[in-house]
Amino acid sequence: MASSFDKYQKRKLISSYFSVVISIALVLFLLGCLGLLVLNAKKVADHFKEQVVVTIYLNDSAKEVEVNQLEKSLAMADYTKSTEYVSKEAAAESMKAETGEDFMDFVGYNPLQNSIDVHLKADFVTTETLTSITEELAAKKFIEEIRYDNDLVDLMNDNVKKITFWILVISAVFTLIAVLLINSSIRLAVYSKRFIIKTMQMVGATKSFIRRPFVFKSVQLGIIGAIIAMIGMGIVLYYLNQTFVELQLLSNPILIGGLFLAIFLMGILITWISTFIATQRFLNLKTDALYY
Repeated sequence: MASSFDKYQKRKLISSYFSVVISIALVLFLLGCLGLLVLNAKKVADHFKEQVVVTIYLNDSAKEVEVNQLEKSLAMADYTKSTEYVSKEAAAESMKAETGEDFMDFVGYNPLQNSIDVHLKADFVTTETLTSITEELAAKKFIEEIRYDNDLVDLMNDNVKKITFWILVISAVFTLIAVLLINSSIRLAVYSKRFIIKTMQMVGATKSFIRRPFVFKSVQLGIIGAIIAMIGMGIVLYYLNQTFVELQLLSNPILIGGLFLAIFLMGILITWISTFIATQRFLNLKTDALYY
């Protein structure tokens, strides 16, 4: 009979530990994924900014030497990520492929112009910078027109600021929720052993002696939960990196490693603090209060 009861108690204890580990792992996993989002938010924003194209249309009278010099100066500029020269013939072929019709059959000649497409570095995709670049280039006589989507640039920059702000707010709120959830799971685990704590205290055990095994066990569970969370984060990060290769999510291993280390330490720290507070509470309670 006693053996059956012991087995029941052991299963109950294992079930309690399992639920704590799963709770810690899930919370830390979600917190880690949010951390990945925060770390890569600028990278994602920069990727979209660098899709903005400044198109420089050249006069038909532009000399080859002038065009080559312009290309070289643009390629060496601090604000340039890449440039591409598009001849009027290539532009016509591209339009023909898009529309499925040869518009020159109707017009009788090629009305398009030679141009240079300039992709800017993300930090320079602002209205002020684009205006300054446009004014500088417009002074060259062989440049007929410079075009870019100014409304799109303004909208993109405004949205990036709003999204960054809300990501930081959500991160702070989610961190608080994570701490509260893990703390709640630890408190429930300690609550189930409140009578053992009080019995040990009544026979003369010191508070630190009573608290030590509870803290040690909770830290162990926190480490296991953190490891499970990091494995999940690694799988998600690998999948996203394979799916969105252009974002180069693994290009900064130091930051990624720092995030994984932070999640690991958070699993230890939160469980340690939560267990310390929970055991201290029951150590300070009177015996009669344990029944409520």
